[in-house]
Order: sequence, then C-alpha cells, then structure tokens
Amino acid sequence: MSKRKITKLLVANRGEIAVRVCQTCRELGIATVTVFSDADADAVHRYASDESIALGGNTPAESYLDVAKLLAAVADSGADAVHPGYGFLSENADFSAAVEAAGALFVGPTAEHINAMGDKVEARRRMIAAGVPVTPGSDGPVTDGKELTAAANEIGFPLLVKAAGGGGGKGIRRVNNAGELEAAWQRAVSEAGSAFGDARVYLERLVEPARHIEAQVLGDGHGGALFLGERECSLQRKHQKLVEETPSPVIDEAQRAELREAAIAGVTALKYRGAGTMEFLYDENRREFYFLEMNTRLQVEHPVTEMVTGLDLVHEQLLIAEGTRFGDRTEPELNGHSIEFRVYAEDPYRGFVPSTGKIQALRLPHSPFGRIDAALRDGMEVSPFYDPMLGKVIVWGPTRDAAIRRLRAMLSRTRIGGIHTTVPLGIEICNWDDFVQGTFHTQSLEAYLDREHLPIAPPPLPVQLAAVVARAFTAKAGAAEAASLATPPTAGNPWQQAARLEGSKRVTR
Repeated sequence: MSKRKITKLLVANRGEIAVRVCQTCRELGIATVTVFSDADADAVHRYASDESIALGGNTPAESYLDVAKLLAAVADSGADAVHPGYGFLSENADFSAAVEAAGALFVGPTAEHINAMGDKVEARRRMIAAGVPVTPGSDGPVTDGKELTAAANEIGFPLLVKAAGGGGGKGIRRVNNAGELEAAWQRAVSEAGSAFGDARVYLERLVEPARHIEAQVLGDGHGGALFLGERECSLQRKHQKLVEETPSPVIDEAQRAELREAAIAGVTALKYRGAGTMEFLYDENRREFYFLEMNTRLQVEHPVTEMVTGLDLVHEQLLIAEGTRFGDRTEPELNGHSIEFRVYAEDPYRGFVPSTGKIQALRLPHSPFGRIDAALRDGMEVSPFYDPMLGKVIVWGPTRDAAIRRLRAMLSRTRIGGIHTTVPLGIEICNWDDFVQGTFHTQSLEAYLDREHLPIAPPPLPVQLAAVVARAFTAKAGAAEAASLATPPTAGNPWQQAARLEGSKRVTR
C-alpha cells in the first residue's frame, strides 16, 4: 500500500462520533464533509464540518445505511477518504470495498478483515491458528439437533448459544441444562436470522463470573502491531456496556503482558489494518483470558485509552489509512487512570425505556481533567430513529480513586432536561461499593439493579432552587412556572431526571 495524503474526508455517521472525527481533522488541516438525514436536519454534527450533504429520509435504512447515497456524497463532495465512525456501516465489508472501488480511502480495515472477524466462527478459527486462547466451544455452526446435543455434551453446562454473524448482545441465549437446549437454539437461530440475515449459531462455554476485558490494538496492514493497554468493560446490562475504564482494576503487569502477547499475535497473524479491539473474557478465579471477538473499528470507549496514552486514535487511523508503517515505533507508556460513562436517552428507573423529546436547560460541565464527547444543544430533538446514546463523560486521574471522584463530580454537574437519561445512574454507580472497590463482573450491575435499585435522593434544596432560577430566566418564564418547577420531585424518581417539561408544565414520571 503506497502512501497517499488525505485532503478531504467524509464522515459516514452522525452525532458525537462525527463531531469527534471532525475535531481531529480540523487540527490536521483536513477538510471535512458530514451527511445528515431529514431527522438530523438541524443536528449538531452538521455544523462541525466544512460541508454537509443531505441524505434524505429519517430511518437509518433511508439515510446512514444507504450505500448508494453515501457513495454519491463522496463523489459530489470530492472527498478522497471516508471515516465510518462506529455503528452503521463501520463493520460492513461491502461498504469498505465499495469506498475503495470508488477511489477513496476507507479509514478502517480491509473488507477481508471485516468479513473474517465479523463471522464469529471464522474469527475463532483464525485466533486458534494464531495461538490465541479462545473460549471452549463448538468447532463450527451447529446445524441440527444431533450436532447440538453432541457439542453441548462435550462443552458442558451452562453454555451460550451465539449468533455467528452477531453482535450487540443479539442472538445470544443462555442454556443452564439439557432441557433448555433445543428451545434456546431455536430462539437464537430465529433472532440471528432476523437481526443479521445470518441464522448460523454456535455453542460456547459460559464463563461466569467473568470480566469483560478488551485490548486496544493498532495494525499498519503490513504485520506491524501496537498494543495500547486494556480496558475494563464489565459493567453492562444485557451485554451493552455502560462504564469503561483503563487500566483494569484486576490486571497486574504479568497478566497485562499475557494479554498483550495474545492480542499482538492475533493482529500480526491477520496483518490487520487500522484500529481494532480484541475482546476477551477473563476468568478471575483461574486467571485465564479467552478470546471473545474482535471489533474492527474505533470503539465507543476509545477516549479512555487516549487519556492514559496521550494518543489521538482518530489521527492514528488516518495515518494508517494513508499507508504509514510502524517500523520500530515503540508502544506508549500508560499514565494514570481513566473512566468513561455512557449517557443514554433512557430512563434507568423504568427498565431503561428509551426517552425522546426536546432537550432543555442543557448544562455540560467543564473540567481540567475531563471531557465530554457529545453532539448536544438546547432545543434539539432526540428522535426515536437512532441509537439512544447521547454521548460520554470521560475523566482522568492519577489513581482510580481520583478518577472516580472526578467522574462523580462531573456527572453531578451534568444537566440534560426535557428527557430522561442515565446520568443519575452514573452518580449512583460512583457511590456503589462494588464499583469503588473494583469487585464486579459482567453480571454484577444487572444483579445490583434487580436487588437494590433505589432512587437517588434529590440534591439539597439550594441546588434545586438554583436550577429553577436558571431555568426560569433562560426560558423567560413567569413566576408561576418557576414556582411549579420548585415543587420537590415525587418519591421513586431522582430529581435530575424526575420530570420533563411539556410546554410550561412539569410532568412527573
């Protein structure tokens, strides 16, 4: 791959990741182009770039997933590179190939890498060949009842039935005993076919309790590979991450070296190109890692790695896409501790039901040791068409305890009115003993929510009154509205997300 300078980049995505990519390009003097749907006609990411092109439509299929429209935008804008962000088409091999066939650089892996790692069965096969430890499981897809029974008996219970082409927690079923096996298999096959157009499933031993620990890697496409530390991603609900941090509170230097060796072996064997994440299950009792999957894109949680390495991972992606080889480049030292909390437009006190509406009284805090990756503004509509993640709050500290204190402080000063968000839950997590002590695993958060999900106490009355006054003056509201807003929240909901404003009325949830 010869070196080729990127001069104009199209971001085939929306929201905070589109803004994030544009920020790096602006620093590097690279012109940027964003795209937008009808639902995002006034979205923040439109104004983060030098140009913006309308895709039309509202749903992802009508806009951000429409390859023909995106390629037309590349041609119309004269962009010589495309960054896919994460989600949408970021791990779509056909899109990667189509971009490069059109003469533009795809800022990410080759189509071959995406295909190989997107197929969980093929990914397992390749990692085994590279000497990377994998979770014990079936040799390939399970296609009939006879294979199902034989594989399950060999693996043992409990186990998981998993979609071969899946991700995001879909197409996964837990099986505790032989009596549950057939029904779980049928459900997983049905869900996998519906969600991914690929009904193949395989079996894998259930490792529990387990930690979800991932390795951030870079590959230059020529066999060069760099390990940028691990991230602890065990605080999840329904296989969706909520809190990520680096380094892991349970990994020592010897285990980190073991994880690095496995990750580098996999990347080198692939001759992988771009930023990627090797995800592992970690059996804390046995002190063993098992390869889970590889995400062939920039991760949502990439900022924590940036905070402890001092690297800009988007810049690294661009350099790799241009053809830069690592040569004798050394890996960065890790400095301090970083934690990220994902802010979703969901109500964590009502089963994480999505929340839509108009954002009001937005207040995002500033900190010398933190950052907020988001694309939010007062008055913007949160639509039902896209993923509910609004952004992330990220902090750095010299120690894990300091990082937790800073995360708690930033979240407590974050105000996103008009909709429900997960911010109150983030504050609650910062005060949760298991998190503070680092004694959690992948099932801990859901068990905690089921067992003790109590509402957060409202902040002191002066804080409430200050918020009321700011809201009233900002909206030029009358005294009557201010008085109604000052009414204490009802029991069972935290103050910060207890209500959304509809017109001039406060509606309690």
